[in-house]
Amino acid sequence: MDSNILSALRAIDISQLTRADWIAVGMALKEEGFPCSVWDDWSRNDGRYHPGECERLWKGFHGSPNPVKGGTIVQMAKDRGWTMFGEDGCLGWDDAIEYDGDGSFTGFTPPAAWNPVQDLITYLELLFEPDEHVGYVTNDVWKDAEGRWVPSKGVYDRTSAELIASLRRHPDDIGATVGDWKPEVGAWIRFNPVDGAGVKNENVTRFTYALVESDTLSVAEQDAIYRKLELPVAALVYSGGKSLHAIVHVDASDYDEYRKRVDFLYDFLGKNGIAIDKQNRNPSRLSRMPGVTRNGNRQYLAATNIGRKSWVDWMDFVEGVTDELPDMEPLSAYRDNPPELPEELIKGILRRGHKMLISGSSKAGKSFLLMELCIAIAEGRSWLGFPCKKGRVLYVNLEIDPASAVNRFLKIYEALGIRPDNADSIVLWNLRGHAVPLDQLVPKLIRRVRDQRFDAIIIDGRRLG
Repeated sequence: MDSNILSALRAIDISQLTRADWIAVGMALKEEGFPCSVWDDWSRNDGRYHPGECERLWKGFHGSPNPVKGGTIVQMAKDRGWTMFGEDGCLGWDDAIEYDGDGSFTGFTPPAAWNPVQDLITYLELLFEPDEHVGYVTNDVWKDAEGRWVPSKGVYDRTSAELIASLRRHPDDIGATVGDWKPEVGAWIRFNPVDGAGVKNENVTRFTYALVESDTLSVAEQDAIYRKLELPVAALVYSGGKSLHAIVHVDASDYDEYRKRVDFLYDFLGKNGIAIDKQNRNPSRLSRMPGVTRNGNRQYLAATNIGRKSWVDWMDFVEGVTDELPDMEPLSAYRDNPPELPEELIKGILRRGHKMLISGSSKAGKSFLLMELCIAIAEGRSWLGFPCKKGRVLYVNLEIDPASAVNRFLKIYEALGIRPDNADSIVLWNLRGHAVPLDQLVPKLIRRVRDQRFDAIIIDGRRLG
């Protein structure tokens, strides 16, 4: 909960607070166990700040039978548009999923003035076109061998417009439209339209939505993680039991694409610690119908249009989470502990793991210069007056034939007056006549050197291709 409170605190513009609200923030921080420095640092963002005032007031916060708690800060932030699900919307692999509350939360509470008929109308208008057929099940149920109530085919020949018209004619009796249901069972509805002739996958006419459901997390945790992962949820329905049914955009063009996208969606959620009921992967699947009751609990529409607006939009978010690129970091994180620089390979010029480019006109002597660099590294000598760290070097020859390359190296040794005592530290890869584009050469090069240790790799060639 501490991280949520700090995140909420950062979202509050202190300059817009009254003095009473400012003091309430200080009391809440102390009650939650934060040091005075947190309050003081945040308070410095206001022109009314006076050094030492936070510390003086802090000492006078001795608690009370009804203390100001962290929820006060969270609510202030929420009133200003902040949400409890993180600042960057990304869920780290080791993040804890927490509900930011007082510990008494046991489930979602629908509004006191719950309107079951309007819940269902909103659901239908949101997911279906007026002329599309809607499949649903109320009283067409049976018990399986384990005594569980199971829905049958139900009704599937009525359009969304017909259902909505009937619901509006009977605003106080949802059963007059969809039929009565068993109080202990509840009712179901399909989230993709069907053709009016059946309820199998081949009867689905539009592959727009998939069902995400998990029974292993609490309802609050499900809500938190769906929002934090920015799922493109069109409708979020409380099942009246232990789960939220998230009707998620997959926006597929056909059944094959639907299955691929749902598999990707479920796999992504699984990697983020959510055990998904994979029996829900079919496009003709039933979900819980909002507007009815189940064992005395309401099945209701908890939220609509949260997260990203479409599958394509969500994929942009996913790419940001899974691109395997390092996180951005402020320079201040290294102020007191700067990272160690790589060892210098050519003193004052090049460090191990860095890159250097030598360019010049044709016949300017670039190959000789690079070969001399190979020798300087292998023998631990200077190159152009710059001392080199002794090491092992790979010379990739794209320029001349192998015999000429070997003889040229030996001539350079001779001209420099150096014995080739460490010639075994120079490895030649002669590729003249075998040159390929750079994007193809690099992976081949990586495979060849993966199990070898080179301190430098020198590629000598006018062009690759």
